[in-house]
Amino acid sequence: MSDSKDDPRRRHSAKVVDGPGKSASRAMLRAVGFTDEDFHKPQVGIASTWSQVTPCNSHIGELADKACEGADAAGGKGVIFNTITISDGIANGTEGMKYSLVSREVIADSIETVAACEGFDGLVTLGGCDKNMPGCLMGMARLNRPSVFVYGGTIMPGKGHTDIVSVFEAMGAHSRGDMDLIELKQIEETAIPGPGSCGGMYTANTMASAIEALGMSLPGSSAQNAVSEEKREDCVRAGAAVLKLLEQDIKPSDIMTRAAFENAITVVIALGGSTNAVLHLIAMARTVGVALSLDDFTEIGKRVPVLADLRPSGHYMMSELVAIGGIQPLMKILLEAGLLQGDCLTVTGRTLAENLADVAPYPLDQSIIAPLSEPLKAESHLRILYGNLAPDGAVAKITGKEGTHFSGPARVFGSEEEAQQRINDGTVVSGDVVVIRYEGPRGGPGMREMLTPTSAIMGRGLGNEVALITDGRFSGGSHGFVVGHVTPEAFDGGPLALLEDGDLITIDAQDNTLVVDLSDAELARRRANWKQPAPRYTRGVLAKYARLVGSASEGALTDQD
Repeated sequence: MSDSKDDPRRRHSAKVVDGPGKSASRAMLRAVGFTDEDFHKPQVGIASTWSQVTPCNSHIGELADKACEGADAAGGKGVIFNTITISDGIANGTEGMKYSLVSREVIADSIETVAACEGFDGLVTLGGCDKNMPGCLMGMARLNRPSVFVYGGTIMPGKGHTDIVSVFEAMGAHSRGDMDLIELKQIEETAIPGPGSCGGMYTANTMASAIEALGMSLPGSSAQNAVSEEKREDCVRAGAAVLKLLEQDIKPSDIMTRAAFENAITVVIALGGSTNAVLHLIAMARTVGVALSLDDFTEIGKRVPVLADLRPSGHYMMSELVAIGGIQPLMKILLEAGLLQGDCLTVTGRTLAENLADVAPYPLDQSIIAPLSEPLKAESHLRILYGNLAPDGAVAKITGKEGTHFSGPARVFGSEEEAQQRINDGTVVSGDVVVIRYEGPRGGPGMREMLTPTSAIMGRGLGNEVALITDGRFSGGSHGFVVGHVTPEAFDGGPLALLEDGDLITIDAQDNTLVVDLSDAELARRRANWKQPAPRYTRGVLAKYARLVGSASEGALTDQD
């Protein structure tokens, strides 16, 4: 019979399998492959997000097996379990997209539930699609047991250097009449060539990079092709790394510090990453007990430039960054410039600076990462805006290619579907500020991404002529003059709820303001006549989410204090 004194690393599993009183537990585990020897080993839960739902996760079953092999070879006992995934790319533009951000909470809940119930001593979590990654990190942070995150890896480019955003923008071009059905179908058939997460610096690659910079994945994990020997080896090493973390008693709270989150923000900015990083990093930080706010992105953004020429606003894809060395050389550049804090601990058991010490520089002839002396943008592209339309803040992604100032009349819509219809039928015209409201965490509910309308705007040739603001979110694939996460959201009576067609809205990404040209008295008059709409859902997971979720400015968490 197992004895907890055999291995001090078994502080959780011993309670489940040790002694005569746990014979029933051992009997159940024998039926799933445990041997007498296994009961003496630290148990490593392998949280797999494998699913046929999306190409982002369709290969993760094999990767979970590799992580299990690594844990077993290092002297542990790997135990694979599954959690869910949804596909943003498939659900975008539909009612189903309301479940996307909700899935982040479900993933965190399920990982916490299984690992805490089964008594796993450590964890490997594997994620591919956008919400998998913060969901995995939040689950690991809640448990605070030695853990490593593994990114499933990026997809390869489609024919003609295409990807999923190419398809969305082709749909917009078709609605305008600039592309026939045959051309649209050709892009549809070839843009997604196999497994892996969406290929630009969209939310998946952004969050994978942020997590590596945070220190919660092994060096290089964020910049590997999904179908590659390097990614399989990454998984084996991750399984083994958990055993070393158990020996050293290094937990997520030791790694996910304030300084580590500042490093993650720095790398996200340098890469030109997704606005979703703001939402997710705040949520992850709050989960582990670290104070992080919207204003931290502004302060860090004042000193960190954008260096990566990556999609959606740039030219290159993640697989091309992988080919020249990934993000490790970029992190070394930032470290040597004093922009990263090198003393942060990582899942290797070493510091960030120690991990980067022997990293080779990028090839001299590469054009994906600009030198610090000639950045693509001297300050952050992630702009936190305040004003009478966003008293609690909003998040804009302004690369500079769109300009830094936009002023125009409001074209107000009460849902994504209504806005999409009016973009496609030509109601939205050059100069408009499209307003999509009642799509926030509570009002949607679920804070849908607006990839479909932003892609339609691009596809109709209005990318530099129309702005869009919303209390919803944006896909990492969205680009153009866009502002999301407007708080307070319309459903809670935020100023967005008071807008009318024709109101003059000004977005200023230099002064970081979002304002409507209305007096306080007029806003008060409109507020007196406003009534909160009835909830769109009264039962089920969306209704529960709407009752529990907090503000987007605080990470849209459901387990807030």
